[in-house]
Amino acid sequence: MLKLSDTDLIIANPAEDIRGRTARDVNGEKIGKIEDLLIDNETNEVRMLRVEHGGVLGFGATPSFVPVEAISRITDEDVHLRRAGAEVAQAPRYDPELTDEREFYGQVYGYYGYPPYTTSGMASTVPYPMVATRGMGMY
Repeated sequence: MLKLSDTDLIIANPAEDIRGRTARDVNGEKIGKIEDLLIDNETNEVRMLRVEHGGVLGFGATPSFVPVEAISRITDEDVHLRRAGAEVAQAPRYDPELTDEREFYGQVYGYYGYPPYTTSGMASTVPYPMVATRGMGMY
C-alpha cells in the first residue's frame, strides 16, 4: 500500500477525499484527525485511513491505521467509525524495522475483525468505496 500523499494521485471524486476530517468513534466521540489515506498500489482503491490522535497542538500525535470497512458514516466534517476510540488507539503499530508491511496490514485487518483486502473471493464490505486517479493535466 501507498500513502496517497506520497503519490501524484487524487481521489477520483474530490468530495470523497476525507483527509483532514475528524474521525469519530461509535459513540460520536472525537478520536483524532484523518491525516492520510492508504491505497492499494495495484487497484488504487483506498484501503485504510491513517488517523492521528493524542498529542498537543499536533505535536506528539500517534498514528493508528483503520480499514475503510470500519467507516459507518461520512459527513462534511466527520468520518464516523464502527469502533471505540480506545480500540483505535490500541491498534497494532507499524515499525518497518520489525514488521513486514504486508504482514502488518494483515494484522490490522485481523485486529478489527475484517478479512484482509487481499483475500480472493471475498465480497467487498466497503461501505464508502474511494478510488484514486491521476489529477487533471497529470498524464
